[in-house]
Amino acid sequence: MRIKIKLQILDELSTGKYTKSQLEKLYAIAPTTINEWVRKYERKDLMNTRIMIETKDEITRIKALQKEIKQLKQLVIKKDLDELVSDSYLEVAAQKLGYKNVFELKKKLNTKL
Repeated sequence: MRIKIKLQILDELSTGKYTKSQLEKLYAIAPTTINEWVRKYERKDLMNTRIMIETKDEITRIKALQKEIKQLKQLVIKKDLDELVSDSYLEVAAQKLGYKNVFELKKKLNTKL
């Protein structure tokens, strides 16, 4: 592609007339081509950049959420372990009471209730 067309495409991108993906479709160029031109012609203003501004309140909130996530994970693990222990108790009880499996024991207990 000629330099003039490349620069025209970059200008169209800089004015916001089209997005990169729209320009790629419009001019039938590969997705990485525009980024290559941006670097080649030193148009750093067209590079994808991300700026994050976090206030102290946001940082505090993020830390609190991370702590809560950790606590919730621990609760889920505890719940899973408790369930595993209960299932083990039921298996032992079923075996000692002469049932074939836990399902039979549960079935028998439910008919008594």
